[in-house]
Amino acid sequence: MPSSTRLLRTLALSASGLTLAACATVGPSFNTPAAPTGAAAAGYAMAGDAAAPGVRLSPDARAAGPWWQAFGSADLDRVVREALTNSPTVTEANATLERARQEAAAVHGAQLPQVDANASVQRERINLQAFGFSGFPGIALTNPTINLYSIGGAVSYDLDLFGGKKRATEAAGARAESAARQADAAYLTLSGDVAMQAMQVASLRAQMATMQQVVAEDQQVLGLIRAAQRAGSEAPSAISGGQAQLAEDQAMIPPLQRQLDAARHQLALLVGKSPAEWTAPDFDLAAFTPPTDVPVTLPSALVRQRPDILAAEAELHAATADVGVAVANQYPDIRLSANLTQSAIEPQNLFDYGASGWQILGGLTAPIFHGGTLKAQRKGAEAEARVALARYQATVIRAFVQVSDVLADLGSDQQEIDALKQADAAAAASARDAQTAYRLGGGTLLQVIDAQRQLSRARRSSVQAEGQRLADLVQLYTVTAADWRTTQTAQR
Repeated sequence: MPSSTRLLRTLALSASGLTLAACATVGPSFNTPAAPTGAAAAGYAMAGDAAAPGVRLSPDARAAGPWWQAFGSADLDRVVREALTNSPTVTEANATLERARQEAAAVHGAQLPQVDANASVQRERINLQAFGFSGFPGIALTNPTINLYSIGGAVSYDLDLFGGKKRATEAAGARAESAARQADAAYLTLSGDVAMQAMQVASLRAQMATMQQVVAEDQQVLGLIRAAQRAGSEAPSAISGGQAQLAEDQAMIPPLQRQLDAARHQLALLVGKSPAEWTAPDFDLAAFTPPTDVPVTLPSALVRQRPDILAAEAELHAATADVGVAVANQYPDIRLSANLTQSAIEPQNLFDYGASGWQILGGLTAPIFHGGTLKAQRKGAEAEARVALARYQATVIRAFVQVSDVLADLGSDQQEIDALKQADAAAAASARDAQTAYRLGGGTLLQVIDAQRQLSRARRSSVQAEGQRLADLVQLYTVTAADWRTTQTAQR
């Protein structure tokens, strides 16, 4: 092995050994925020909130697996999986995560010794007079033109005496962790949005079917009025009231159709397709089987599993590490470097020992006066860490409020459904009684129309309440960060 090559390798190995030479890591060290304690850890409900039926608090309610399968719909399972595979939102989240990971790897690489190789070929005319050679009496000197071949390498390493680069690596790793948690949040949000739109489609289809049934009953009432006219018990103008009720109920169907079309188109968007190339399933409200038992994790566990909270925690970690970077910039720094160059006029002599030259340098940089810049940067980093802490705390509180809202909604949902079922049954009985009385001559047309109007409202409200309960159950899964992954994916 040529001696010059041995020298370069020795320099590289020596610089690599300096990775252990850092003396200290300045700045605050990050500590994971404490989990809630006391009343905040016991539950989510405010005093006076309605209890959600079928929901129980559990110390560990997180079970790996697709949460949406709890609704027992093969169509929903298929559409959610298609969205998780094809949605541009997922593609963007994955690309953002990959970028953050590569940026973290780049920052970590800058912490290690840097080794570079260089080579050059140049042709130059040497100016001898620049070196004091102007010739001798009787001898004329001519500036020579030569070719110069060079090859070599350089090694440099920052001792990072106070851990500035280490803190920068820590910050970059934390930001990559934040991107990973944001990717999890994107998956969870997408699956929740798909399920919500599926419930919306099912609810609107059920409402349209209900209104179509109401329209059919309105037409039956018109038949009663016409029969009464033929019998002479009603004037010809009496039919106008029944026709008005029929038209009013018929007019409620087109807005429902518009909402249904919009919901189906939104599903196509979530799946990553245009409406022309993808058709949403005809979700049926009766086909969903709401889970009767939903375990909900305690607040102390929610802060360790909800993606937006974990992302905020990672950002707090990064901001804390940035303070260390700013502090380290106020201290001296030592950088070592070494380079070896082989230069020769003839290529065949390039690797001769006589053609070698090398240099070893050690440089110290100590900040003396920067007009207060470094101090201001440190104080700015400390302020940003306080901002990140406040954002984390706000994220935790917002998460608890969202869970509390959904649990309260589910409690009132059941109460509303029970009341509307009774109202529906009472309105149906009232409509039957009014029609019977009218048919027998003991009631008025106004009573028939009014009873039919009440029945129409009760039926539609009952269907809406059923759909809202399903939507609130979906919301409960998403706000409590139910896992969308299989066991194998979660382990990866």
